[in-house]
Amino acid sequence: MKPLLVILILITSSAFFSQTVAVADDDYVNDNVLRYDDYIYKPSIKTVQIHESSWDYAAPIINLNSGEQIELSFDDLDSDQKRYTVTFVHCNADWTPSDLMVSEYLSGYFDLNFINFSYSMNTLQKYTHYSLLFPTQSLTFTKSGNYVAYVYVNNKKEDLVLSRRILVYDNKVSVAHTFRQTSGDDDQFAKQHIDFSIGYAGYDITNPFNDLKVTITQNNRWDNAVTNIKPTFLGNNQLTYSLDDASTFTGGKEFRYFDIRSMKFFTEKVKEIYRDENLKNHIVLYPEEIRSTKPYLYYPDFNGSFLIKNRDSNGNQDIEADYIYVDFFLPYSTPETGGNFYVLGKLTDWRMNKKSKMTYNYKRFGYEAQLYLKQGYYNYEIVLSSDTKKGGDETVLDGSHWETENDYNILVYHRKLGTYYDQLIGYKKINSLRK
Repeated sequence: MKPLLVILILITSSAFFSQTVAVADDDYVNDNVLRYDDYIYKPSIKTVQIHESSWDYAAPIINLNSGEQIELSFDDLDSDQKRYTVTFVHCNADWTPSDLMVSEYLSGYFDLNFINFSYSMNTLQKYTHYSLLFPTQSLTFTKSGNYVAYVYVNNKKEDLVLSRRILVYDNKVSVAHTFRQTSGDDDQFAKQHIDFSIGYAGYDITNPFNDLKVTITQNNRWDNAVTNIKPTFLGNNQLTYSLDDASTFTGGKEFRYFDIRSMKFFTEKVKEIYRDENLKNHIVLYPEEIRSTKPYLYYPDFNGSFLIKNRDSNGNQDIEADYIYVDFFLPYSTPETGGNFYVLGKLTDWRMNKKSKMTYNYKRFGYEAQLYLKQGYYNYEIVLSSDTKKGGDETVLDGSHWETENDYNILVYHRKLGTYYDQLIGYKKINSLRK
């Protein structure tokens, strides 16, 4: 019945689509993790990247009717040619499907085919690389807000391949902000607080306390987003948000990193390089350090993202970077009884699941994990997911400092009186160091 349900849902309305996906998605740590988000449904799909097309590290956020585009790309390790297609579902601020029909938020065609693909060259792991730019002349977004892009294969909308969140904004309000340390107790030196205001002169907001929804994301991730923040003060066409507990984030440390751009040269974090009897590439990283007691040290990072590159080749990096088994090891005297450690970052889609979970090795006295990754330079963190609270805690191994460099997005949603969807009417990207 499930394939038939998905077909029905995609054809008629997006309202029930999230429920179908949620039922199929049983790879989460607990039931509280948001399920209508970035997900890979096929084990052969690797290295999914999505970003505003002008910069590889930009978030997948574009301005409505601006001509800006989003690039979506991925590798298929089956190394054949398939017919991949993408379609879109409009969502509310909380990532539940809106009540809009497809024809109300898309103009032109309702889906796009991946016509750009290339086969890998000079790699042990054979794969096909697919890429697509959107919106196009034949498919445009007509409403601002949250969208989920769904890729399916061979014209079968029930045969899902991957999903990715994207944002389309249409600025109708202004956002101003200031960073500061939190007040009092130990959080003063560990967390980052954002005071901000929303100016809406010239734009009609009937009930700002109920009609507006404000979300803040850190480093383009949604697993620790702060949502539905309420204003502290209202006056002179301006809303002020200054509650300590509402827009406060753990600062963390600069991300851990490793460099696997070469299979010939040992980099700072690489302990061993070898090729097994099955002609598979392997890299063993040096054991992880526990950094919670170490002082803060700034160094440039990608805030949890990665760069795909093969330093042993000067050709097309999309198709000449090979895949490598990367081994992680965290020395730990005794296993945790109230939770599990996970390798977290864009390399694992910011997901705590079976693939990112570290297992305890009683012979080595530590946690280990292995990921199959494309050659490049990677940022990541190791978090402890406790059985007693939602989400992962990076402070167990890394500690936290208010000075840490982080990117933030302030997102302002509005549901106009008489409408049945949330518009994204305000967007501002800020950085904790670039005041």
